[in-house]
Amino acid sequence: MAAARADRPRPDPRSGPGPVPLLVACALRIERAALRSGGRGAPERHVLLRTGMGPRAAERAVGRALAEPALRGAAVLATGFCAGLVPGMHPGDLVVAEETRDPRGTVACAGTALLAEALARAAPGRTVHTGALTGSDHVVRGQERAQLRAGGAIAVDMESAATLWAATRAGPPGPHRPVAAVRVVVDAPEHELVRIGTVRGGISAFRVLRAVMPAFHDWHRSLLLPRR
Repeated sequence: MAAARADRPRPDPRSGPGPVPLLVACALRIERAALRSGGRGAPERHVLLRTGMGPRAAERAVGRALAEPALRGAAVLATGFCAGLVPGMHPGDLVVAEETRDPRGTVACAGTALLAEALARAAPGRTVHTGALTGSDHVVRGQERAQLRAGGAIAVDMESAATLWAATRAGPPGPHRPVAAVRVVVDAPEHELVRIGTVRGGISAFRVLRAVMPAFHDWHRSLLLPRR
């Protein structure tokens, strides 16, 4: 089992603790590589965490990360690749979760509309879907895909629901922590992968994931604005 790995927070010597950081969580090395290359030069304070594959690994890794003093109160965004459930989806489409679901319950996401707008700017020409993102502990195929769609989900992955569940329960501020999930479709009803390893061939999805880090920062900055 691969150990979780996180980039360290970037301290700003000109100030004190400053605004809460952004924790961006993904599962795979290839996802982390795309996000790191897309986030170079970003001035915002963020931490990139690779959790490892599957809901248990994600939950453990996020819980450990949010226990660190530097990440107290951090906003959390789960990202990476996913399987689309809606006919007509294509690799490279974006999914913004309005909520994530798993057998333990549902977690509502913050700032969904703003995040979708920011993603449309960051990845022009790509379709952005919003709706429920469901969790699974295995790769979903065939009839199971249709069953999840019938239940109202538009996409499925193995880590987002566990990531946000862990985030909303990790220390103060607990359930008030801002959370979100954004996934890039690499597997869709008419474009089903033969095996999970072929995700490395998803050049389109990789390029989209590399492009979207600025949208994550737009979402994070919106959380820091004073409410009226």
